[in-house]
Amino acid sequence: MIKITVSASKEYDVVMERGALSGIPALMEEAGIIPGKKLCIVADETTNRLFGGESCDLWQALAGAGFDMYRYVFEGGEKSKTMNTITGLLNYLADNRFSRSDMLIALGGGIVGDVTGFAAASFLRGVDYIQIPTTLLAIVDSSVGGKTGVNLDAGKNLAGAFWQPSLVVFDPYVLDTLSYDAMLDGIAEAVKAGFIGDRAIIDEINALTSAADSDFLTEIAARAVEVKRIVVEEDERDTGSRQLLNFGHTLAHAIEKLSDYRISHGHAVAMGMVIVSSAADALEWSEEPCSDSIWTILTRFKFPLDYPYSARELTRAALADKKIRGNEITLVIPRIVGKCRLKTIPTDQLEGFISCGIQQLEQLKGKDI
Repeated sequence: MIKITVSASKEYDVVMERGALSGIPALMEEAGIIPGKKLCIVADETTNRLFGGESCDLWQALAGAGFDMYRYVFEGGEKSKTMNTITGLLNYLADNRFSRSDMLIALGGGIVGDVTGFAAASFLRGVDYIQIPTTLLAIVDSSVGGKTGVNLDAGKNLAGAFWQPSLVVFDPYVLDTLSYDAMLDGIAEAVKAGFIGDRAIIDEINALTSAADSDFLTEIAARAVEVKRIVVEEDERDTGSRQLLNFGHTLAHAIEKLSDYRISHGHAVAMGMVIVSSAADALEWSEEPCSDSIWTILTRFKFPLDYPYSARELTRAALADKKIRGNEITLVIPRIVGKCRLKTIPTDQLEGFISCGIQQLEQLKGKDI
């Protein structure tokens, strides 16, 4: 078992253990969550079929422990990460007379976690919830830290709340159900964590021989969660150092929006990181070249890094991002592998920065690194 304790506005454990889905009542008891209350498992159609049904280990374990079980299932994908889904879930909880002593369980990837967390923060002005991430991306990133939210027409994650879970439980068994592309999404976020706070993650990913090695990937995920724990505990509300976790994300959110979310979050983060690091190298904002290192990892795992968007299109989409403060935007720039810094630039310089990164990226594509 791997256990990491996050001490934010609420202290909670992140537990990684094979067999945790069937053993979750004991983990909940350790967290002070006692049977008898109502539990609503929130899942999308896929995670409900794989892990949330009444014959599945999770449901059987919780029902057998004496919890009063409910389930809310919605259609998967970014198109469902909306206020309409939140409204439907809140009405379901109200119709079934959930109280402040009852709980939600987010069973799924980042979208399910974000939706469930936002609903938990909103219902009756706040009820507890548990994160059970079922993707590598979700355990590496979104299930920890308390950021919840949904998309608006103008952009990604523009409505939400900070609301910490009561427990995060990850069973590496779920990795066996993921496609290669879904695994890449998590690897991209692990690379991000390595660049901002732990060079050893990059060294270990470079040594990884197979993206199907679930035990190795769980160790990488634990390192990434530790990076996030440190940052979240320093700056839970995202006003200072927590912004480092946005490495590659300003452009990633723009790429996702422009693609109508056909490009997944992790793939977009990969693109964002390599563009930003390429521009930073060219402008000599980094203390050592970093783009070659990112490019080597991403091409080794066969990330698709071609996208049909110009610097102008990316800039227009990025300017709708919540990271804008007046006429300035804060970028996350790699200093060296394992350390990043925040750099604020005027918004009217963003297009030039992105254009520089795209030009350098084209040169990287022509190099034999």
